[in-house]
Amino acid sequence: MHVNEEQLEKFMIDSGLVSREDFNKAQKKAQKEDRSPGDELVKEGLISEDDLRRTQAYVLGIPFVNLQNQKIDFDILSMIPEPIARNHNIIAFKKTADALEVAMLDTDDLAAIDFVKKKVGLKVLPRITDAESIKSALLLYQKTLKDEFGEIIEKETASLVITPEGEDGEEVSGDDLKKMAEDLPVVRIVDALLKHAIIQNASDIHIEPMENQVLVRYRIDGILHDAMTLPKSAAASITARIKVLSNLKLDEKRLAQDGRFKIELSDQKVGFRVSILPVFFGEKTVMRLLKEGGGGYSLEGLGFHGTALEQVHDATKQKTGLILVTGPTGSGKSTTLYTILDILNTPEVNISTIEDPIEYQMPRVNQTQVKAQIGFTFSKGLRALVRQDPDIIMVGEIRDGETASLATNAALTGHLVLSTLHTNSASGAVPRLVDMEVEPFLLVSTIKVVIGQRLVRRLADAKEKYNLTDADVSDLSQKIDLDRVLKELKAEGVIDGHATWKSIPFYKPKPSPESEDGYHGRVGIHEVLHITPSIRELVLKGATTAAIEEQAKKEGMMTMIEDGMFLAAQGVTTVEEVLRVISE
Repeated sequence: MHVNEEQLEKFMIDSGLVSREDFNKAQKKAQKEDRSPGDELVKEGLISEDDLRRTQAYVLGIPFVNLQNQKIDFDILSMIPEPIARNHNIIAFKKTADALEVAMLDTDDLAAIDFVKKKVGLKVLPRITDAESIKSALLLYQKTLKDEFGEIIEKETASLVITPEGEDGEEVSGDDLKKMAEDLPVVRIVDALLKHAIIQNASDIHIEPMENQVLVRYRIDGILHDAMTLPKSAAASITARIKVLSNLKLDEKRLAQDGRFKIELSDQKVGFRVSILPVFFGEKTVMRLLKEGGGGYSLEGLGFHGTALEQVHDATKQKTGLILVTGPTGSGKSTTLYTILDILNTPEVNISTIEDPIEYQMPRVNQTQVKAQIGFTFSKGLRALVRQDPDIIMVGEIRDGETASLATNAALTGHLVLSTLHTNSASGAVPRLVDMEVEPFLLVSTIKVVIGQRLVRRLADAKEKYNLTDADVSDLSQKIDLDRVLKELKAEGVIDGHATWKSIPFYKPKPSPESEDGYHGRVGIHEVLHITPSIRELVLKGATTAAIEEQAKKEGMMTMIEDGMFLAAQGVTTVEEVLRVISE
């Protein structure tokens, strides 16, 4: 926001917000850095961002509004879609016959103002607010929608017309199931479940038939949470509706089925990968949410840093070789692979993939789906891909010796190959491939890096600070090489050279309106095994996983648990969360 500096200076000094000396120092420094004095004062920690906004509001003559604990009519709030409100920090809070008052952090965001003006057809009156007000107003979207969905599900479940399973154990016909799936209350219930999951930022939806009810659970930040329970009588209708959306067989209840569909919510496209499995009390449905256009990840954003980041970047610059990502199901392997593909995806290269399933659709990438039921496996797909003149090949997963051998040979004959492998650590990947009967001399000639990873929950903004005690340090040193982590923290400039474990601030989760359990989102912890001459010698001699890891650590590799401690020391996650994930 453009504010007259003389007026800003006068008000800040007259109000006692800062001293004249501090303002003059900030002004001189701001001129050198091509910044405003106000921004410099915030950077120096002399005033808060909210102090600056209140002052700017006063100088500009724009009203300042505090939205904290203020009840905003949902009809007014929802005049600005939640993604626009979040991305542009703009909240609709008051409406008259011809005008809409909006609270903003930056009243110079003319694009946002113009968008709202066109959408609502009213005069838009910008008001300045603070970050906490924006945060509390954004939570109203979730809370109000949560209540709304709860009401929809309760109301529609009560009005649901239940088609009986048939007398004497007779199966319901396909036509009856189709009618059930198209029944308006069922459509509304399933829509509400899907939209609620998107708003909650869930990664998976579980719909589980039990003896007397249907349990709906959402996986949020890697942890399953009970979302709601529905009457048992609604189970068949809900499953039928999901089958219709996924183009699955309505009357097939004895075999597992897989499908997918897409919906659009607030200009955001979300894909759902559906798995339906017969269980004792009916059919269990699990849906994986795949947000489209959610790319734009970077390796740094995924949690890579320091030497590990450099080694992965170096591997992506190679024209040939094998890049492997390892870890259990749900550890973010696909996201890492797609991020690397996104980096490599330039007009100069031809990229082909063979996947099961295709989780994200990428422009300019030729993606092929495995179809095991007709014999089109990873190995057969990979054989076909190498005849498609690819520069880069991505194999979704190496599951057997044939695929491993083909991937290794493709990496040896002029292709950069990316793939995943189910092992507990990066060091375990090479012995695992040797077990698949791939020759060790081929592996050491092709593998560039092996990435081992897990996902840990991020701490939310509200968190509780504490310091480690002697007992804490002693206990952790039994599980983690704290000296190596401390050295790395100092080397990357995260802490000063004199810091000790007892002086580094750590944090615990603190429940807040933003997050009930004190966590929000997830981030990766990694270990990157670089194939050096000494590692190559160990592999050729048939060394164990432990021996390879020990040598890699001597050469500077941080293990996942050490990388987790690195993030905990930065206040990104907690020590308990790291230990929970690594011990799993």
